[in-house]
Amino acid sequence: MTRRVAITGLGLVSPLGNTPEIFFNALMAGKSGIRRIEADFAERLDTKIAAQAEFDPLQHFTKHKASSLDRVSQFALYAAGQAIIDAGLDMERVDKSRMGVYLGTGMGGAASVEEGYVRLYRDSAERLKPFTVLMAMNNAAASQIGLEYGLTGANLTYSTACSSSSIAIGEAFHQVRHGYADVMLAGGAEALLTFGTIKAWEALRALASEDKGNASASCKPFAADRSGLVLGEGSAIVVLEDMELAKLRGAHIYAELTGYGSGNDSSHITQPSPAGQAAAMRAALHCAGLIPSEIGYINAHGTGTPLNDPAETAAIKLAFGEHAPNIPVSSTKSMHGHLMGATSAVEFVACVLALTHGAVPPTINLQNPDPACDLDYVPNVGRRGVPLRHVMSNSFAFGGTSGVLIASRVD
Repeated sequence: MTRRVAITGLGLVSPLGNTPEIFFNALMAGKSGIRRIEADFAERLDTKIAAQAEFDPLQHFTKHKASSLDRVSQFALYAAGQAIIDAGLDMERVDKSRMGVYLGTGMGGAASVEEGYVRLYRDSAERLKPFTVLMAMNNAAASQIGLEYGLTGANLTYSTACSSSSIAIGEAFHQVRHGYADVMLAGGAEALLTFGTIKAWEALRALASEDKGNASASCKPFAADRSGLVLGEGSAIVVLEDMELAKLRGAHIYAELTGYGSGNDSSHITQPSPAGQAAAMRAALHCAGLIPSEIGYINAHGTGTPLNDPAETAAIKLAFGEHAPNIPVSSTKSMHGHLMGATSAVEFVACVLALTHGAVPPTINLQNPDPACDLDYVPNVGRRGVPLRHVMSNSFAFGGTSGVLIASRVD
């Protein structure tokens, strides 16, 4: 049995705002959420820029509740609640045994882990917070969502670095499509803007240099003068439902999730493989029953690193052949940064809203294109009035795991 899968709810915390519409309006305006880091440890960093979310947990949780949750779980719970409300789900009537949670994260409760190490090794504390393990574990965010709503369906956490949340959404798609669940909350969350995490990324030499004239312009995907990625934080959750059940209850349907492709390059732990990425795109097209010319927009992985951008350009050419130059492709990371395990969920929300609004967000800071990145990367200014029917979201990761999603218009 295979069923059609509807997208009926969106929830989001991001460096560009904490509702999907505010987020998408900022994308279309070419607004950047990248700025200088506001933290006590910032002066000890070589890289002092990041894409931080403006999120006060005490506006959404009691003081007691907030203190028992790592920032990553706070993000995820808020985004999940927003998505449920947006979908119009009556949680008193939903069959909770047929509703589950699939969430992606790269580092889980990074802040709680780091706080524990600081207390032990710097402050010589004899004991840690009682909830340290429960706040730090990678599955904490997904578990907290399940507990909040009493969901007894499948609850799984995926950690495949940058593609974590696209894998989570894709696997949740399978749950609904093949009848294992009627409703799934799926997406990702990440909150890793800690001193230790940023220093580790500095050591890897993958972070962008701060633009001397404008810190907010530091992420430059597909540009000749790009220098690396900019770390971000946030969460995005989508509600996936059996299409017939969604229609029966009169739900607003944003789009249909039609395609999902994944695979592993198995070539190098950090260097991207165009062949592996192209294979995931082809798999998503095959799953959706589409041909390359039917894709109207691609939200690129587009990190702004020297290796990623030409590799993804080559991968799109491999997957789409002669149609590749005709497809608008943009990297919204130029505005919201790289949210690691949450980034592909945030970008999938951008794709769904691009589809519903008929609007393609830009790649900002693309003043000096790299000749090796010669596709239509929608430089600097978004496009409205675009008749989109099928859109693709690309996500590729350290370790080689690719996740590609396709959303389609529902007439």
